[in-house]
Amino acid sequence: MKSLVIIPAYNEEKSIEKTVQDITEHAPEFDYVIVNDCSRDATLEVCREKGMHVLNLPVNLGIGGAVQTGYVYAEKNHYDFAIQFDGDGQHDARYLHEMRDYMTEHGVNMLIGSRFITKEGFQSSGLRRFGIRYFSVLIRLLTGKKVTDPTSGMRMVDKEIIRIYADCYPKDYPEPESVVAVIRQKKKVEEYPVVMREREEGRSSISPLKSVYYMVKVTLAILVEALR
Repeated sequence: MKSLVIIPAYNEEKSIEKTVQDITEHAPEFDYVIVNDCSRDATLEVCREKGMHVLNLPVNLGIGGAVQTGYVYAEKNHYDFAIQFDGDGQHDARYLHEMRDYMTEHGVNMLIGSRFITKEGFQSSGLRRFGIRYFSVLIRLLTGKKVTDPTSGMRMVDKEIIRIYADCYPKDYPEPESVVAVIRQKKKVEEYPVVMREREEGRSSISPLKSVYYMVKVTLAILVEALR
C-alpha cells in the first residue's frame, strides 16, 4: 500500500525540518511531499538545502489550494492512502501506522485525528475550542454525524477520497466543509484519538480578527455543501 503525507507549508522555516524528521523517523514507510505555498520566509530554501521532497507553488493559493495540490500529486502517482499533516510540528507521526491500520481493518474512507476523544495534549485556545464545538454541532444537525474535531488538520483518506479531493476541494479554511462533502456522499467517516502538540514556532494564519470571517464563511460553505 502506497501512502503519502501531504504537508502544506506557509512560512514554516523554523519547524518544517523537524516535521519531516518526525515522519522519516517514526513512519519511514510513508512518502511525503511538502507543498510550499509561496512562503515569504526561507521555507523553500530550507527544503532544498536539506534535500526534502517539495512542490513549490508559483503563487499563494491558500491552505485549500496547497492541500488540493497534494491530492492531485497523490492521485497522479497512484497512492492508496494520503494524510494531511501540518508543517508546524503539532502532529505526531507515530499515529500514522495506527491510523492506516484502523482504516484498513474497518473499511473507513476518511479517518480524522481528534484531540477531543481522550482530551490529552494541547487542546487549542478557548476561543478556538468554542469554534470547534460550534462546527461540530452544526455538522451533526445537518448530517446526523458526530465529529468532535472537524477543524483537525490531521486526516487520512483512501484512494476514493483522494480522487474526489483532487477534483474538487474547498479553497478557504477547508477542513469542516471538506468533511461535510465526504459525509454527504455517504462515505464512511470516523475519528481516531490522537495527542497534538502546541505550536513551537511561527504563528497561525487565523488571527482573532479573521476568526469572525472564518466562522461566517465556513458556516455558509457548510450550509451550501449540505443542502446542494
